[in-house]
Amino acid sequence: MQVRVCHRSLVLASFRVAQVQGMFDLPAREEWVEEFAADLPLENLSWQIGLIVGPSGSGKTSLGRALFGEEAYVSGYDWPDNAAIVDAFPPHYSVREIVQALSAVGFSSPPHWLKRYRELSAGQQFRCDLARALLEDKPVVVLDEFSSLVDRRAARVCCASVARALRRRGRPKLVALTCHRDIIPWLDPDWIYDTWSRQFFRRSSRGRPPVRLTIHAAHRDLWGVFSPHHYLSTEIHRSARCFVACWEKEAVAFTSYLPMYGVAGACREHRTVVLPDFQGLGIGNAVSEWLGGWLKAQGRRFYSITSHPAMIRHRARSRVWKLLRFGHAHAARWSTHSAGRLTATFLYVGPAWQQEKHHGQTPATQAPAAP
Repeated sequence: MQVRVCHRSLVLASFRVAQVQGMFDLPAREEWVEEFAADLPLENLSWQIGLIVGPSGSGKTSLGRALFGEEAYVSGYDWPDNAAIVDAFPPHYSVREIVQALSAVGFSSPPHWLKRYRELSAGQQFRCDLARALLEDKPVVVLDEFSSLVDRRAARVCCASVARALRRRGRPKLVALTCHRDIIPWLDPDWIYDTWSRQFFRRSSRGRPPVRLTIHAAHRDLWGVFSPHHYLSTEIHRSARCFVACWEKEAVAFTSYLPMYGVAGACREHRTVVLPDFQGLGIGNAVSEWLGGWLKAQGRRFYSITSHPAMIRHRARSRVWKLLRFGHAHAARWSTHSAGRLTATFLYVGPAWQQEKHHGQTPATQAPAAP
């Protein structure tokens, strides 16, 4: 696919414009014309994600529009200021579709879905834009300023989330326009066009870089950092045994368990939360499964009851969890928080965590990409 990009800018005559032209020996013109040719051999290439990368002013936006048309180009969305996020999506989308799209891009914090767009962090706003793009009924979506306004680590996490969602759904095709090259291994695009070198590159999918977590025992007072982001409750039981997961020395997730009173050798998951900027990498599932393996190594059984859609989907497909029950929780057996809600009860059946392999060091686990 060969395309010639031409960008025209009118020169508005004025005294100051004439002064600048004289000072820098610029020719007097009615318009400035910038043009370049690009060759992107996409016709016979099977692809899902593309990336146009280069410095500001190098023609990324013009190229994206020329290749895929104005109807594919998105520079952001107009979000209403008087509606929660779940109400701010166009009315023809169902709540189920909205929740699935938000979860798919790693924005899995229901309390934050009730906020207005302007009340969200930059990373959360970016995820909302990505979720809306996923729902677009278009063959191709071209997103400008991709990840430009968010913290770089949050940008990497967002890219991994949306890449996984797009490859799972198979639609729409995404073309990201950005000046940031650090997202390349996390977005894992099928092709890249560099507007600085005018070169096109094909890439085979390599998967995102691994996320190495270190997990430490923690005091339950640390729950205060994570409690605003739990989908169900801000409370924690005084008997909870707590752990914190760190990525590159920064706390990103919290998990805890309680003994199941009256059931010998059994424990249940109590609270597991991942901070919003780190959702979408599979960290929550990884720490839950580490906890199950750690308890199993001590000869204890680990049960978990959840109503979170993403966790239920993951565990239903996973070989390390066994589904025991799906329905409305019974308050007498589990907890008053779960009573009456549609929940799934799982038993961890995966391997025990082999502490001896770590020679007594801080327990660590590798966070996999969620399926």
